[in-house]
Amino acid sequence: MTIDLADYEKGAKFKGDYEARLAELQERLAKIQVAHIIHDRRSVILLEGWDAAGKGGIIKRMTAQWDPRYYKVHPISAPTEEERDRHFLWRFWTRLPAGRNIAIFDRSWYGRVLVERVEGFCSRGEWKRAYEEINAFEKQQVDAGTNIVKLFVHITQKVQDEQLAERLDTPWKRWKTGADDYRNRARRADYLDAMHDMFRKTDTKAAPWQAIDNNHRRAGRIAALEHVARRLEKLVPMDFPEADPEVVKLAAEAYGYRKMP
Repeated sequence: MTIDLADYEKGAKFKGDYEARLAELQERLAKIQVAHIIHDRRSVILLEGWDAAGKGGIIKRMTAQWDPRYYKVHPISAPTEEERDRHFLWRFWTRLPAGRNIAIFDRSWYGRVLVERVEGFCSRGEWKRAYEEINAFEKQQVDAGTNIVKLFVHITQKVQDEQLAERLDTPWKRWKTGADDYRNRARRADYLDAMHDMFRKTDTKAAPWQAIDNNHRRAGRIAALEHVARRLEKLVPMDFPEADPEVVKLAAEAYGYRKMP
């Protein structure tokens, strides 16, 4: 069954101790990052969604306990002139993670079948061809050992309007909004059509989609972090090595180290 975004509009509040659950998930994600480092694994986490849907808030909390040397966030905006002169996937190849690293894409190659399709920034033939190209690109990465986690962060029109208004009312948030937000808002029906086509054609076994109901921020953030943790724990070995005997010996000589019972 394909994803229907209407199923992700309940906006139910988070039940329980949010701060405790968030801390638990962040510790879990910290261990997952360490597993990438010690087992030389690499992963891509991409987030798509509406303007003001809360992608940045999810990323901020997901990476809160991560070692900054081993992950990078890529905020994807309109392609440069140099990038437009090449295949649309070209600019993403150089952003893919090396071993031991996690790359987070705040928007991604799906721009070709979302904003570029809806706003007419590419031809009909280009965006229709892109589904097959994207599936092949993602399968290449998975076959080469890169894990892919795809999140779509969903909010209703009402919640989006509340978030856009908050940005205008908050001086230090105003930089995050502009005319593009309102151009896109006016074409919500067209974007919904494009989104559902995207889910239907790119929700693959190698790289499945997960929609997140972020109409209540706390519940949405927990749902997003839980999904990322659950999926990566299945894809990355979670066993940790014993202490190096030579290092244990050095510690014992240096300060009388003894293994905890």
